Amino acid sequence: MALIALGITGGIGAYKAVEVARGLQKRGHAVAAIMTRAARKFVGEVTLEAITGRRVITDQFARGLNADIEHIALATDAQLLLVAPATANIIGKFAHGIADDFLTSLYLATRAPVLMAPAMNTNMLEHDAVRGNLAALAARGVTFVEPGAGYLACGWIGKGRLAEPNAIVDAAEAILQPRGSLLGKLVVVSAGPTYEDIDPVRYVGNRSSGRMGYAVAAEAARRGARVVLVSGPTHLDPPPGVEVVRVRSAAEMGAAIKQRAADSDLVVMAAAVADYTPAGGPANAKIEKEHGSLDLRLNRTPDILADLGRERGDGSRPVLIGFAAESGDPLARGRDKRASKRVDLIVANDISRTNAGFDSELNQATIISDDGDEPFALGPKSELAGRILDSAERLLDRVIG
Repeated sequence: MALIALGITGGIGAYKAVEVARGLQKRGHAVAAIMTRAARKFVGEVTLEAITGRRVITDQFARGLNADIEHIALATDAQLLLVAPATANIIGKFAHGIADDFLTSLYLATRAPVLMAPAMNTNMLEHDAVRGNLAALAARGVTFVEPGAGYLACGWIGKGRLAEPNAIVDAAEAILQPRGSLLGKLVVVSAGPTYEDIDPVRYVGNRSSGRMGYAVAAEAARRGARVVLVSGPTHLDPPPGVEVVRVRSAAEMGAAIKQRAADSDLVVMAAAVADYTPAGGPANAKIEKEHGSLDLRLNRTPDILADLGRERGDGSRPVLIGFAAESGDPLARGRDKRASKRVDLIVANDISRTNAGFDSELNQATIISDDGDEPFALGPKSELAGRILDSAERLLDRVIG
Protein backbone atom coordinates (compact mmCIF):
# COMPACT_ATOMS: atom_id res chain seq x y z
CA MET A 1 0.00 0.00 0.00
CA ALA A 2 1.53 3.37 1.03
CA LEU A 3 4.68 4.42 2.86
CA ILE A 4 3.72 6.82 5.64
CA ALA A 5 6.23 9.06 7.41
CA LEU A 6 5.01 9.25 11.00
CA GLY A 7 6.39 12.24 12.89
CA ILE A 8 6.23 12.00 16.68
CA THR A 9 6.84 15.09 18.80
CA GLY A 10 7.29 15.76 22.49
CA GLY A 11 3.90 15.52 24.15
CA ILE A 12 2.30 13.09 26.57
CA GLY A 13 0.19 11.78 23.68
CA ALA A 14 3.35 10.39 22.06
CA TYR A 15 2.57 6.97 23.54
CA LYS A 16 -0.53 6.84 21.31
CA ALA A 17 1.73 7.05 18.26
CA VAL A 18 2.52 3.37 18.82
CA GLU A 19 -1.18 2.56 18.38
CA VAL A 20 -1.36 4.82 15.34
CA ALA A 21 1.57 3.02 13.75
CA ARG A 22 -0.01 -0.37 14.46
CA GLY A 23 -3.36 0.80 13.09
CA LEU A 24 -1.74 2.01 9.87
CA GLN A 25 0.04 -1.30 9.46
CA LYS A 26 -3.24 -3.19 9.92
CA ARG A 27 -4.54 -1.20 6.95
CA GLY A 28 -1.59 -2.51 4.94
CA HIS A 29 0.67 0.56 5.07
CA ALA A 30 4.40 0.75 5.81
CA VAL A 31 5.43 3.23 8.51
CA ALA A 32 8.71 5.10 8.87
CA ALA A 33 8.84 6.76 12.28
CA ILE A 34 10.64 10.06 12.91
CA MET A 35 11.04 11.11 16.54
CA THR A 36 12.08 14.54 17.74
CA ARG A 37 14.48 14.84 20.64
CA ALA A 38 11.63 15.74 22.99
CA ALA A 39 9.52 12.79 21.79
CA ARG A 40 12.21 10.38 22.98
CA LYS A 41 11.54 11.53 26.55
CA PHE A 42 8.01 10.13 26.31
CA VAL A 43 8.40 6.92 24.30
CA GLY A 44 11.43 4.86 23.33
CA GLU A 45 12.56 4.32 19.77
CA VAL A 46 13.01 0.59 20.43
CA THR A 47 9.23 0.30 20.81
CA LEU A 48 8.62 2.02 17.47
CA GLU A 49 11.31 -0.06 15.77
CA ALA A 50 9.68 -3.26 17.00
CA ILE A 51 6.28 -2.10 15.72
CA THR A 52 7.35 -0.70 12.35
CA GLY A 53 10.19 -3.09 11.56
CA ARG A 54 12.31 -0.10 10.53
CA ARG A 55 15.06 1.95 12.12
CA VAL A 56 13.54 4.98 13.82
CA ILE A 57 15.01 8.28 12.61
CA THR A 58 16.02 10.49 15.53
CA ASP A 59 18.98 12.54 14.29
CA GLN A 60 19.36 14.43 11.04
CA PHE A 61 23.14 14.13 11.24
CA ALA A 62 23.53 10.55 12.46
CA ARG A 63 26.40 8.67 10.77
CA GLY A 64 25.29 6.91 7.63
CA LEU A 65 22.43 9.27 6.86
CA ASN A 66 24.49 11.42 4.56
CA ALA A 67 25.00 8.59 2.06
CA ASP A 68 21.56 9.09 0.53
CA ILE A 69 20.40 12.33 2.23
CA GLU A 70 17.72 10.41 4.05
CA HIS A 71 15.22 13.22 4.59
CA ILE A 72 15.23 13.82 0.82
CA ALA A 73 14.89 10.11 0.07
CA LEU A 74 11.99 9.74 2.51
CA ALA A 75 10.43 12.96 1.21
CA THR A 76 10.43 11.42 -2.26
CA ASP A 77 9.13 7.98 -1.26
CA ALA A 78 6.56 8.83 1.43
CA GLN A 79 2.97 9.16 0.26
CA LEU A 80 1.82 10.88 3.45
CA LEU A 81 3.48 12.85 6.23
CA LEU A 82 1.52 12.33 9.44
CA VAL A 83 2.48 14.14 12.66
CA ALA A 84 0.88 12.75 15.83
CA PRO A 85 1.04 14.29 18.31
CA ALA A 86 1.67 17.72 16.81
CA THR A 87 2.76 20.12 19.53
CA ALA A 88 2.47 23.90 19.39
CA ASN A 89 6.22 23.97 18.77
CA ILE A 90 6.17 21.78 15.65
CA ILE A 91 3.08 23.56 14.33
CA GLY A 92 4.91 26.88 14.66
CA LYS A 93 8.03 25.53 12.94
CA PHE A 94 6.04 24.11 10.04
CA ALA A 95 4.10 27.36 9.67
CA HIS A 96 7.25 29.48 9.53
CA GLY A 97 9.46 27.17 7.48
CA ILE A 98 11.99 26.45 10.23
CA ALA A 99 14.10 23.39 9.41
CA ASP A 100 16.29 22.60 12.42
CA ASP A 101 15.82 18.81 12.68
CA PHE A 102 14.89 15.84 10.51
CA LEU A 103 11.11 16.22 10.81
CA THR A 104 11.01 19.92 9.95
CA SER A 105 13.42 19.40 7.06
CA LEU A 106 11.24 16.55 5.80
CA TYR A 107 8.17 18.81 5.85
CA LEU A 108 9.87 21.36 3.60
CA ALA A 109 11.23 18.71 1.26
CA THR A 110 8.15 16.54 0.77
CA ARG A 111 5.36 17.11 -1.71
CA ALA A 112 3.18 14.45 -0.10
CA PRO A 113 -0.06 15.40 1.69
CA VAL A 114 0.44 16.47 5.31
CA LEU A 115 -1.87 15.44 8.15
CA MET A 116 -1.37 16.75 11.69
CA ALA A 117 -3.05 15.75 14.95
CA PRO A 118 -2.56 18.68 17.37
CA ALA A 119 -2.29 18.03 21.10
CA MET A 120 -1.55 20.61 23.78
CA ASN A 121 -2.89 22.54 26.77
CA THR A 122 -6.25 24.23 26.17
CA ASN A 123 -4.90 27.76 26.56
CA MET A 124 -2.07 27.00 24.16
CA LEU A 125 -4.53 25.67 21.58
CA GLU A 126 -6.63 28.83 21.87
CA HIS A 127 -3.71 31.26 21.77
CA ASP A 128 -3.77 33.65 18.82
CA ALA A 129 -0.26 32.60 17.79
CA VAL A 130 -1.21 28.91 17.58
CA ARG A 131 -4.52 29.67 15.86
CA GLY A 132 -2.67 31.81 13.34
CA ASN A 133 -0.15 29.04 12.66
CA LEU A 134 -2.93 26.48 12.21
CA ALA A 135 -4.73 28.81 9.81
CA ALA A 136 -1.54 29.37 7.81
CA LEU A 137 -0.94 25.63 7.47
CA ALA A 138 -4.58 24.97 6.54
CA ALA A 139 -4.28 27.59 3.80
CA ARG A 140 -1.36 25.56 2.40
CA GLY A 141 -3.45 22.42 2.30
CA VAL A 142 -2.42 20.78 5.58
CA THR A 143 -5.23 18.65 7.02
CA PHE A 144 -5.90 18.30 10.75
CA VAL A 145 -7.45 15.73 13.04
CA GLU A 146 -9.14 17.86 15.68
CA PRO A 147 -8.03 17.26 19.28
CA GLY A 148 -10.52 15.87 21.74
CA ALA A 149 -11.89 17.39 24.93
CA GLY A 150 -11.64 15.99 28.44
CA TYR A 151 -9.02 15.53 31.14
CA LEU A 152 -5.59 16.68 30.04
CA ALA A 153 -2.24 15.51 31.38
CA CYS A 154 -1.69 18.93 32.97
CA GLY A 155 -4.76 18.39 35.15
CA TRP A 156 -7.01 20.76 33.23
CA ILE A 157 -10.34 19.83 31.69
CA GLY A 158 -10.82 21.14 28.18
CA LYS A 159 -9.99 20.69 24.54
CA GLY A 160 -6.47 19.71 23.56
CA ARG A 161 -5.86 16.00 24.05
CA LEU A 162 -4.68 13.95 21.11
CA ALA A 163 -7.46 12.44 19.01
CA GLU A 164 -8.01 8.73 19.41
CA PRO A 165 -5.68 6.54 17.30
CA ASN A 166 -8.56 5.09 15.25
CA ALA A 167 -9.70 8.57 14.26
CA ILE A 168 -6.16 9.47 13.19
CA VAL A 169 -5.82 6.27 11.17
CA ASP A 170 -9.21 6.86 9.53
CA ALA A 171 -8.16 10.40 8.56
CA ALA A 172 -4.93 9.09 7.05
CA GLU A 173 -6.81 6.41 5.14
CA ALA A 174 -9.26 8.99 3.77
CA ILE A 175 -6.33 10.91 2.30
CA LEU A 176 -4.53 7.86 0.94
CA GLN A 177 -7.54 5.91 -0.32
CA PRO A 178 -10.22 8.45 -1.23
CA ARG A 179 -13.41 6.87 -2.45
CA GLY A 180 -17.08 7.61 -2.70
CA SER A 181 -19.72 9.28 -4.80
CA LEU A 182 -18.47 12.81 -4.00
CA LEU A 183 -14.82 12.07 -4.75
CA GLY A 184 -13.15 15.11 -6.27
CA LYS A 185 -15.88 17.50 -5.10
CA LEU A 186 -15.38 20.46 -2.77
CA VAL A 187 -18.21 20.75 -0.26
CA VAL A 188 -18.53 23.77 2.03
CA VAL A 189 -20.77 23.32 5.08
CA SER A 190 -21.75 25.88 7.71
CA ALA A 191 -22.82 24.73 11.16
CA GLY A 192 -23.73 25.94 14.61
CA PRO A 193 -24.89 29.32 15.85
CA THR A 194 -23.28 32.70 15.51
CA TYR A 195 -22.72 34.90 18.55
CA GLU A 196 -23.22 38.63 18.10
CA ASP A 197 -21.33 40.30 20.95
CA ILE A 198 -23.04 43.04 22.97
CA ASP A 199 -20.03 43.67 25.19
CA PRO A 200 -17.06 41.55 26.39
CA VAL A 201 -19.46 39.43 28.51
CA ARG A 202 -22.83 39.24 26.73
CA TYR A 203 -23.96 38.25 23.28
CA VAL A 204 -27.06 37.61 21.17
CA GLY A 205 -27.21 33.96 20.13
CA ASN A 206 -29.41 30.90 19.73
CA ARG A 207 -29.66 27.28 20.85
CA SER A 208 -28.18 25.64 17.76
CA SER A 209 -25.82 22.82 18.72
CA GLY A 210 -24.25 22.45 15.26
CA ARG A 211 -25.13 18.74 15.10
CA MET A 212 -26.96 18.95 11.77
CA GLY A 213 -24.12 20.72 9.96
CA TYR A 214 -21.51 18.43 11.51
CA ALA A 215 -23.54 15.40 10.39
CA VAL A 216 -23.64 16.74 6.81
CA ALA A 217 -19.88 17.39 6.90
CA ALA A 218 -19.19 13.88 8.20
CA GLU A 219 -21.37 12.26 5.53
CA ALA A 220 -19.81 14.34 2.74
CA ALA A 221 -16.33 13.30 3.91
CA ARG A 222 -17.40 9.64 3.98
CA ARG A 223 -18.50 10.04 0.37
CA GLY A 224 -15.02 11.18 -0.60
CA ALA A 225 -15.50 14.95 -0.80
CA ARG A 226 -12.98 17.49 0.34
CA VAL A 227 -14.99 19.21 3.08
CA VAL A 228 -14.56 22.65 4.57
CA LEU A 229 -16.66 23.05 7.74
CA VAL A 230 -17.25 26.68 8.74
CA SER A 231 -18.33 26.35 12.35
CA GLY A 232 -19.78 28.79 14.82
CA PRO A 233 -19.19 28.16 18.55
CA THR A 234 -19.99 24.54 19.44
CA HIS A 235 -18.70 21.81 21.75
CA LEU A 236 -18.65 19.15 19.02
CA ASP A 237 -15.57 17.35 17.75
CA PRO A 238 -15.30 17.74 13.96
CA PRO A 239 -15.25 14.60 11.80
CA PRO A 240 -11.80 13.24 10.84
CA GLY A 241 -10.30 14.62 7.66
CA VAL A 242 -12.53 17.70 7.55
CA GLU A 243 -10.97 21.16 7.33
CA VAL A 244 -12.48 23.35 10.06
CA VAL A 245 -12.74 27.14 9.99
CA ARG A 246 -13.77 28.56 13.36
CA VAL A 247 -15.89 31.72 13.39
CA ARG A 248 -17.98 33.57 15.94
CA SER A 249 -20.13 36.23 14.28
CA ALA A 250 -22.39 36.32 11.23
CA ALA A 251 -19.94 38.65 9.51
CA GLU A 252 -17.05 36.22 10.08
CA MET A 253 -19.13 33.29 8.84
CA GLY A 254 -20.19 35.20 5.73
CA ALA A 255 -16.61 36.13 4.88
CA ALA A 256 -15.38 32.55 5.38
CA ILE A 257 -18.18 31.05 3.25
CA LYS A 258 -17.87 33.55 0.41
CA GLN A 259 -14.10 33.13 0.28
CA ARG A 260 -14.55 29.43 -0.51
CA ALA A 261 -17.89 29.27 -2.31
CA ALA A 262 -16.62 30.28 -5.76
CA ASP A 263 -14.39 27.19 -6.00
CA SER A 264 -16.88 24.79 -4.44
CA ASP A 265 -19.27 22.31 -6.01
CA LEU A 266 -21.76 22.33 -3.15
CA VAL A 267 -22.55 24.73 -0.31
CA VAL A 268 -24.77 23.56 2.56
CA MET A 269 -25.83 26.40 4.86
CA ALA A 270 -26.90 24.44 7.94
CA ALA A 271 -25.80 27.12 10.41
CA ALA A 272 -28.33 29.08 12.44
CA VAL A 273 -26.90 32.47 11.53
CA ALA A 274 -28.10 35.32 13.75
CA ASP A 275 -30.50 37.63 11.92
CA TYR A 276 -29.55 40.64 14.02
CA THR A 277 -26.39 42.10 15.52
CA PRO A 278 -25.91 45.07 17.89
CA ALA A 279 -25.82 48.36 15.99
CA GLY A 280 -22.35 49.88 16.05
CA GLY A 281 -20.74 46.64 17.21
CA PRO A 282 -20.01 45.50 20.76
CA ALA A 283 -19.24 47.89 23.58
CA ASN A 284 -15.55 47.99 24.53
CA ALA A 285 -16.30 47.49 28.21
CA LYS A 286 -18.96 45.59 30.12
CA ILE A 287 -22.27 47.48 30.18
CA GLU A 288 -22.96 48.05 33.87
CA LYS A 289 -26.32 47.01 35.27
CA GLU A 290 -28.59 49.91 36.16
CA HIS A 291 -32.12 50.36 37.42
CA GLY A 292 -34.79 50.25 34.76
CA SER A 293 -34.64 48.91 31.21
CA LEU A 294 -31.79 48.70 28.73
CA ASP A 295 -32.46 49.69 25.15
CA LEU A 296 -30.52 47.64 22.64
CA ARG A 297 -30.64 48.55 18.97
CA LEU A 298 -30.09 45.72 16.51
CA ASN A 299 -29.26 45.83 12.81
CA ARG A 300 -29.95 43.07 10.27
CA THR A 301 -27.02 40.85 9.42
CA PRO A 302 -26.31 40.02 5.77
CA ASP A 303 -28.26 37.02 4.42
CA ILE A 304 -25.36 34.74 3.46
CA LEU A 305 -27.44 32.22 1.51
CA ALA A 306 -29.34 34.91 -0.41
CA ASP A 307 -26.06 36.61 -1.26
CA LEU A 308 -24.70 33.34 -2.63
CA GLY A 309 -27.83 32.83 -4.73
CA ARG A 310 -27.63 36.37 -6.09
CA GLU A 311 -23.92 36.08 -6.90
CA ARG A 312 -24.45 32.75 -8.67
CA GLY A 313 -27.22 34.30 -10.76
CA ASP A 314 -28.25 32.07 -13.62
CA GLY A 315 -25.24 29.81 -13.18
CA SER A 316 -25.52 26.26 -11.92
CA ARG A 317 -22.56 26.02 -9.55
CA PRO A 318 -22.16 25.78 -6.71
CA VAL A 319 -25.29 23.83 -5.85
CA LEU A 320 -26.86 25.72 -2.93
CA ILE A 321 -28.72 24.12 -0.04
CA GLY A 322 -30.32 26.06 2.80
CA PHE A 323 -32.43 25.38 5.87
CA ALA A 324 -35.74 26.89 6.95
CA ALA A 325 -36.09 26.48 10.70
CA GLU A 326 -39.62 27.71 11.40
CA SER A 327 -42.26 27.57 14.13
CA GLY A 328 -45.37 25.66 13.11
CA ASP A 329 -45.83 24.48 9.51
CA PRO A 330 -42.50 25.25 7.80
CA LEU A 331 -43.41 24.17 4.26
CA ALA A 332 -44.89 27.42 2.94
CA ARG A 333 -42.06 29.47 4.40
CA GLY A 334 -39.50 26.97 3.09
CA ARG A 335 -40.88 27.21 -0.44
CA ASP A 336 -40.82 31.02 -0.26
CA LYS A 337 -37.20 30.99 0.95
CA ARG A 338 -36.13 28.66 -1.83
CA ALA A 339 -37.62 30.96 -4.46
CA SER A 340 -36.55 34.29 -2.96
CA LYS A 341 -32.98 33.19 -2.23
CA ARG A 342 -32.58 31.45 -5.60
CA VAL A 343 -31.26 28.21 -4.11
CA ASP A 344 -31.63 24.63 -5.29
CA LEU A 345 -32.90 22.91 -2.19
CA ILE A 346 -34.35 23.90 1.18
CA VAL A 347 -34.58 21.65 4.22
CA ALA A 348 -37.62 22.84 6.20
CA ASN A 349 -38.15 21.81 9.79
CA ASP A 350 -40.38 22.81 12.69
CA ILE A 351 -38.29 24.09 15.60
CA SER A 352 -41.28 24.23 17.94
CA ARG A 353 -41.05 20.46 18.41
CA THR A 354 -39.49 19.51 21.74
CA ASN A 355 -38.02 16.22 20.49
CA ALA A 356 -36.32 17.43 17.30
CA GLY A 357 -34.40 20.30 15.76
CA PHE A 358 -32.26 22.64 17.85
CA ASP A 359 -29.97 21.02 20.41
CA SER A 360 -31.28 17.53 19.65
CA GLU A 361 -29.83 14.37 18.13
CA LEU A 362 -33.03 13.96 16.09
CA ASN A 363 -34.73 15.92 13.37
CA GLN A 364 -37.91 15.81 11.31
CA ALA A 365 -37.89 17.75 8.07
CA THR A 366 -39.05 18.09 4.49
CA ILE A 367 -36.57 18.42 1.62
CA ILE A 368 -37.98 20.91 -0.90
CA SER A 369 -36.60 20.96 -4.45
CA ASP A 370 -37.66 20.88 -8.11
CA ASP A 371 -38.33 17.18 -7.60
CA GLY A 372 -41.10 18.05 -5.13
CA ASP A 373 -41.37 17.66 -1.37
CA GLU A 374 -39.56 14.74 0.22
CA PRO A 375 -40.59 14.20 3.86
CA PHE A 376 -38.15 12.82 6.41
CA ALA A 377 -39.77 11.22 9.43
CA LEU A 378 -38.35 11.77 12.90
CA GLY A 379 -34.89 10.21 12.96
CA PRO A 380 -31.19 10.77 13.60
CA LYS A 381 -29.61 13.82 12.02
CA SER A 382 -26.96 11.55 10.52
CA GLU A 383 -29.68 9.82 8.46
CA LEU A 384 -31.16 13.14 7.38
CA ALA A 385 -27.66 14.22 6.31
CA GLY A 386 -27.52 11.19 4.02
CA ARG A 387 -30.88 12.03 2.48
CA ILE A 388 -29.83 15.65 1.91
CA LEU A 389 -26.64 14.58 0.16
CA ASP A 390 -28.53 12.03 -1.94
CA SER A 391 -30.61 14.94 -3.25
CA ALA A 392 -27.49 17.09 -3.66
CA GLU A 393 -25.81 14.38 -5.74
CA ARG A 394 -28.80 14.24 -8.08
CA LEU A 395 -28.52 18.00 -8.53
CA LEU A 396 -24.79 17.74 -9.17
CA ASP A 397 -25.36 15.01 -11.77
CA ARG A 398 -27.68 17.34 -13.65
CA VAL A 399 -25.15 20.16 -13.51
CA ILE A 400 -22.34 17.93 -14.79
CA GLY A 401 -24.56 16.24 -17.35
